[in-house]
Amino acid sequence: MGLDVFGVGEHHRPDYAVSSPAVVLGAAAARTRNIRLSSAVTVLSSDDPVRVFQDFATLDLLSGGRAEIMAGRGSFVESFPLFGYELDDYDELFAEKLELLLKLREAEHVSWRGIHRAPLNGQGVYPRPQQTPLPVWLAVGGTPESVVRAATLGLPMALAIIGGQPERFVPLVELYRHAAARAGHHPATLPVSINSHAYVADTSQQAADEFYPSYAEAMTRIGRERGWPPMTRQQFDASRGPRGALAVGSVDQVVEKILFEHDLFRNDRFLAQLSVGPMPHKRIMRAIELFGTEVAPVVRDEIARRTA
Repeated sequence: MGLDVFGVGEHHRPDYAVSSPAVVLGAAAARTRNIRLSSAVTVLSSDDPVRVFQDFATLDLLSGGRAEIMAGRGSFVESFPLFGYELDDYDELFAEKLELLLKLREAEHVSWRGIHRAPLNGQGVYPRPQQTPLPVWLAVGGTPESVVRAATLGLPMALAIIGGQPERFVPLVELYRHAAARAGHHPATLPVSINSHAYVADTSQQAADEFYPSYAEAMTRIGRERGWPPMTRQQFDASRGPRGALAVGSVDQVVEKILFEHDLFRNDRFLAQLSVGPMPHKRIMRAIELFGTEVAPVVRDEIARRTA
């Protein structure tokens, strides 16, 4: 369909299909030639950075240099007890493991010592990826500390906007670029991705009617776990309005939403999460077709015109 990147997230729950993104992306690598293959996200806090690096270096070789890691702390916590980690160490685990992951992509032999993992004393880590360095994005959910971490380390930032008004996130992107400049990184070399829930259909009403039931079911189910009220159609319709977080509608509406956010953020990538809840597969395939063949070309052309 002419899209640039495909990502799958890591979850350890019965309502999600993928617990090992690298395995699924490896299958995708064997069937594709051009599209970039990303995790979205790799829950680095509860994983081993050595294995993460090895898995994605292998994926990079299988795909001919198309792999990338989107590292994050994750929006769910099931992986922590599953792999023997304490939630009290949430922030410390991520910081330590991100440090190690970045060292692994810098050098074949690594000496490193931390608190939550056995040290490395110059061992070689293989295989080495085709890309040098293997791309690592930092996924953030809206906390200034995470934004500054990405900027200070000189990592591309993927910002998830799944609720509220996109304008509220502008200060975070500005903070990212200012902090990157203070750390000695040129902001123009650090891509920003906006990651949002999206769905495209032939008409606005069709998109809303098809997407709402599965979206509301998923958000209400998660809300029961986290103390949110049930999702209502009124909330949904407001969120897919011109200044809401959802890019759900006709081709023209989704184009308008993506361009509206590009005016706000000057982002380099828009990552659309099209499957939220139990949507019939044929509808998702149609949404991908519309997104790739009708939305993306218009967005690319208009951004090129505006920035010429």
